[in-house]
Amino acid sequence: MLAIGILMLAACSPAATPTETAPEATEVMEEPTEVMEEPTEVMEEPTEVMEEPTAEPEPMMDLSGQEVVFWHVWGSGSAAEGMQAIIDDFNANNEWGITVVGVDQGRQGDLETAVNGGIATGDLPNISPGFPNSISTWYNTGAIAELNDFISDPVYGLTADELAAIYSANLASGQTPDGTQIGIPIHQSENVLTYNYTWAQELGFTEPPATSAEFKEQACAAAAFNNADDNPDNDGTGGLVLFPGASNIASWLFAFGGSFLAEGGESYTMNTSEMKEVALFLKDLQDSGCTFATDSFPNPEFATRLALFTTTSTAGIPFQLAAFEDAGNSDEWGLIAFPGPDGQLAVNAFGQMIGIFDQGPEANLAAWLWLRHFTSPEVQAEWITYSAYFPSQTTTDQFLGDYVSANPIYATGLELSQYGQAEPNLASWGAIRGAVQDAFFAILDAPVEEVDQLLADLDTTAAELLKESK
Repeated sequence: MLAIGILMLAACSPAATPTETAPEATEVMEEPTEVMEEPTEVMEEPTEVMEEPTAEPEPMMDLSGQEVVFWHVWGSGSAAEGMQAIIDDFNANNEWGITVVGVDQGRQGDLETAVNGGIATGDLPNISPGFPNSISTWYNTGAIAELNDFISDPVYGLTADELAAIYSANLASGQTPDGTQIGIPIHQSENVLTYNYTWAQELGFTEPPATSAEFKEQACAAAAFNNADDNPDNDGTGGLVLFPGASNIASWLFAFGGSFLAEGGESYTMNTSEMKEVALFLKDLQDSGCTFATDSFPNPEFATRLALFTTTSTAGIPFQLAAFEDAGNSDEWGLIAFPGPDGQLAVNAFGQMIGIFDQGPEANLAAWLWLRHFTSPEVQAEWITYSAYFPSQTTTDQFLGDYVSANPIYATGLELSQYGQAEPNLASWGAIRGAVQDAFFAILDAPVEEVDQLLADLDTTAAELLKESK
């Protein structure tokens, strides 16, 4: 009945005893059929047909009483309420007798610290979320189970349609370079641009920018407007709040048609023509007086027309809504993609993964069944209504009608999912993100003629950090 039980016994349990298999049927050699000839008719004796024996399906593992310990980071607010409701429903209704125990670990950094400590001591959960590079790090220690056999299982896996419905960038974030699936996306958020439609129209722009040149035109127009009005306090504002963090650089790089990874996905390439174009574009935008910086999240600046554009994660939508309410501002605003020079649009898709810690065949299968339930379209939609994340698969959208209608800003972000691309998921990426940010701060401060050397230095740094991570 279930092929996965055998596969996992062989793949995941070093001390397992090989499963005895039924011998294959022996080929039957038929005796020649005697033919009796009559003058007008040939009568053949019927040939007996031997059917191949049907193999008995392997019985399902007995999972009754299996406890799945699920570490997570959603222990407060409506997300905590939703998580517990979904867990309680699964525990009450799953057919296998599995019990999921959710354990809040605080913030994401706290969870990762707990997992890293657990890898050293052996005190690990059955399943946990993590960003792609964290899942890769844990996999490299041997702690994370491979998921390919679960996914392809004919009974308990994912159908071809279910697999195809997952956004490709999200799915790829949970893969190693050789295609081994080590994580499944549970939801996603996106790094996007916020855009004030009302103010843009007053400035003469009826549509959001479709190219990077149009982006500069609108940002500089907003900056010029604030510099020319009779309020000296807003001089030097108006365009883009520029912060060269890795998430923002990635978004621009994707829109410019570039990638952080070399062909094959196993090494970095930072000194590329696309990266240089991004560097020169942002530097020109800044040097033209069309950007400014803030000390913290620029929600108040965007809500008070100090910025036509900001960059944000979609997880920050509630905070931006609150800022507009605090400012008493009724301007229409929304989320847009990053535009490239040729009109390519992109957003940086943060596909948070969920991985299974290898605890043996029965425990792993129980964890997979919970993972499959939690990431199914209907349950993902329920989770989104509590957490405000975005779906990681197209088939969830059909269950979000009421939520989208009640949250129009969320709807604008949902439309951008099709443009999502993902940051690298190599274990070294966490350290290299910091190097990208440092390099772009230096680029913005340096003369144009030093950009090439700074990108070459970044390329060298990335190679060194990659080597150290292995």
